[in-house]
Amino acid sequence: MRARILKLHYKVAKKLLQLKSYAEKDGAYRVAKRLHAILLNHGGRTSGDISKLLQVDRSRVKTWLRKYEQLGYESVLEGQRTGRPPQLSEKQKSNLGDIIDSGPIAYGFLSGVWSSIMIARVIEEEFRVSYHPGHVRKVLYSLDFSLQRPKRHLAKADPNKQNRWTRYTYPTIKKSVVIARGITF
Repeated sequence: MRARILKLHYKVAKKLLQLKSYAEKDGAYRVAKRLHAILLNHGGRTSGDISKLLQVDRSRVKTWLRKYEQLGYESVLEGQRTGRPPQLSEKQKSNLGDIIDSGPIAYGFLSGVWSSIMIARVIEEEFRVSYHPGHVRKVLYSLDFSLQRPKRHLAKADPNKQNRWTRYTYPTIKKSVVIARGITF
């Protein structure tokens, strides 16, 4: 079987080289890699050589070259990736938003603050859909809820003493530990 070698007009090759540099600057590295493969093939490299240089499968390089031959530059561009379809419908998301708005105590939890683990449990019980607690945050973001982390705050703390500790006492302790261990900077 003969190797596929693309014969490009010199202006087309120059334009592809320019587009490759634009893609790299924009952060579209996959597009730049495909353009690089086409330019290497135009230079006489086989798909096996290109796959070793770009560290991709040879079948992927062959696909890029074949699609470029058939469809031209448009085949190199990134298409819209759909991803996995959502497991909750819009109505279910709306109901989830209402449950979250009512609060965790109204739902039967003892805590007054929602956690992603609690919301994952609510989704499981209400809609029979299992979500990982880490992914629940994405669902909440799509519902315009924000993630808020509580700050630990001592109720009876004196701000002046805290400031003195942060600025003077703690650095002195840190220096004495460094000196005791013989660490130099």
